[in-house]
Amino acid sequence: MVSSRSNPAFMTGVPEMLILRLLADREMYGYELVQAIEVATGEAIKLGEGVVYPVLHALEESGCLRSRRKLVSGRTRVYYSVTTAGKRRLASVTRDWARITRAVSQVLEGASHAPAAV
Repeated sequence: MVSSRSNPAFMTGVPEMLILRLLADREMYGYELVQAIEVATGEAIKLGEGVVYPVLHALEESGCLRSRRKLVSGRTRVYYSVTTAGKRRLASVTRDWARITRAVSQVLEGASHAPAAV
């Protein structure tokens, strides 16, 4: 059965990783990130502002992001960029993600499993 949910349970941690990765390239404001995630993932992942903004705020609070306000066309936008701590966090979650995806791929591809209990 195919799920129509946009954020299945296994997506925990993915928004943080995507946000850090995209902001490592350049600063962006929240809605711009929402669009960038959709484009970068070929529309496979669509995160709403209700997911992105809490992650941005948590990452800023933890020191992984910094923000600055910028007046654009009469509106104030908050732009986010990655700090040194954010780059370390991105490296850590990327290593974890690679380890987990390799392990899941092994199972899905039918790699040999642990021996059966005797």
